Amino acid sequence: KLNIFMDIIGIAAVTLDGFIARHSLERVAWTKDLSLFKHQTKGHTVVMGFNTKETLKNDLEGRQAITVKRKDSPREILKKINRKKCFIIGGGKTFSMFADYLTHLYITPHPLIFGKGIKLFETHEKEIKLKYERNIPVFPEKGIFQYQFKIDHQIK
Repeated sequence: KLNIFMDIIGIAAVTLDGFIARHSLERVAWTKDLSLFKHQTKGHTVVMGFNTKETLKNDLEGRQAITVKRKDSPREILKKINRKKCFIIGGGKTFSMFADYLTHLYITPHPLIFGKGIKLFETHEKEIKLKYERNIPVFPEKGIFQYQFKIDHQIK
């Protein structure tokens, strides 16, 4: 049974034009929110796609990491997680796969424009209604903040 009390949080650094990477195997070095990401996800489950797993320099210590395949059922994956929080960490196809299950979205826009690349929601085309909750300074002097939103599944 799906844990209806679990927060399922999509978390990503994005460019101002909505990309999470230049290409599927990019080792993202431009993100400035890595320490915040580590702090927020430590002790929780993180779910990622195969390409995202391949781009990690180190294992995600202190977190239960689940790597999903395109054919996996998001519902079945989430049923196996018995924690208060679960983070969907990428890539674009994985964010799309879990889009209908997300309860929150933590986005850190960076002052970059790629023009092309991997979109945050690579294949999801439905509108997602967000309710602003708060922002967290990452590098305020550079205009970098993490924006936290609750997903409103009630609004159609």
